[in-house]
Amino acid sequence: MHEPTEAAVLAAPAAPFVAVKYRYRWVVLFAFMLIMGVQQLLWITFAPITTTAMQFYHQSEMSIGLLSLVFMVVYLVVSFPASWVIDTLGFRVAVGIGAALTGVFGMLRGVLGSDFGWVMACQIGIAVGQPFIINAVAKVAVRWFPLKERATASGLAWLMGYLGLVAGLVLTPVLAGSQDAIPRTLVYYGLASLVAAAFFLLVSRENPPTPQGTPEEEVRALVFDGLKQMLRSRDFLLFNAIFFIGLGVFNGVSTWIELILKPRGITSAQAGLIGGAMVACGVLGSAVIPMLSDRFRNRTKFILVALIGCIPGLLGLTFLSSFPLLLVSAGVLGFFMLSTAPIGFQYCAEVGHPAPEGTSTGVLMSMGQFSGILFIFGMDLLKGPDGSMTLPLVALAGLMVVAVVISVFLKESKMLLASKK
Repeated sequence: MHEPTEAAVLAAPAAPFVAVKYRYRWVVLFAFMLIMGVQQLLWITFAPITTTAMQFYHQSEMSIGLLSLVFMVVYLVVSFPASWVIDTLGFRVAVGIGAALTGVFGMLRGVLGSDFGWVMACQIGIAVGQPFIINAVAKVAVRWFPLKERATASGLAWLMGYLGLVAGLVLTPVLAGSQDAIPRTLVYYGLASLVAAAFFLLVSRENPPTPQGTPEEEVRALVFDGLKQMLRSRDFLLFNAIFFIGLGVFNGVSTWIELILKPRGITSAQAGLIGGAMVACGVLGSAVIPMLSDRFRNRTKFILVALIGCIPGLLGLTFLSSFPLLLVSAGVLGFFMLSTAPIGFQYCAEVGHPAPEGTSTGVLMSMGQFSGILFIFGMDLLKGPDGSMTLPLVALAGLMVVAVVISVFLKESKMLLASKK
């Protein structure tokens, strides 16, 4: 038997890369999911109890709205430094910083919960930690999961974030139903933030023993070189426009959910349930649609379907008055809208390669947070004399149609196409 020549060895096709799957990846992901969920809970706390908080703190409607809006403003300032930490020092260091800020200021917010000035200061401290956590979603997926599981991993992380929103929207009106109960509720949430932060710091690891991607996938550009490359990518820019609209719509609707429904006779508790239905169905969508995206190895078609599905739900919230029908409309909107994010983050990580994942996520979220600020103030400016938000909601529905049109022009990433061969 003759040994193969050197030329034959070099000409032979390389063995396909197979990632070794480690069970510990689920532990790391779960720890990340917990701190992600608590962050969202702390962000949305005051949205469903705007009226009660106004009375307790003796503040205006807009001042209470600022307790949520401040997260978007701070995000724009901190996002790129946070992405630099994620892509340079690793997600464990970055998320550890975010977790520590969340735990400390979350607990302080509870201890000092009777004073509006201190509550606002603590909100800012919690908000500083947010981009260190949110911008790391794609990085955690890339570090610990093979390509065919990454949209699923991102979807599960966002699922827990949405569960945090559900808890805030549904539980807060129950726990803080009276003015005197607000500080006690903030203490409960503060304890939850300390537990989640401690758990992440205890069990998280930066890398598995072996890489989860091919050597080509593991190549990463420098942060600023990657940023310049991403901004030259047609598909990355198109999805940024979609995300600008989508996250702006979600932030606007979730921030003003009580005031949107109040003119139609919907109580604060019912508004919390409607907002909770929107996010709860988003949890389901984030579990199902990214899995299908991984299963069929397609991102663009699922993004298009999800955006189309948002429109009837948004129109239902705009025109319907029946509580059961509003629940259904909110569920439809949440199922499709919130499932778009995990697919979109993974899509942009793929089309932006070799740009670092933290940077691509940071750019996307910065666009979305900026739009959230614009949409929140715009909705307040366009509301009717009686407080009706029909006009701004119709405008949001029109923008969602624009997002659908843009999504038609997205092309599948070369990385995903290559994985099908």
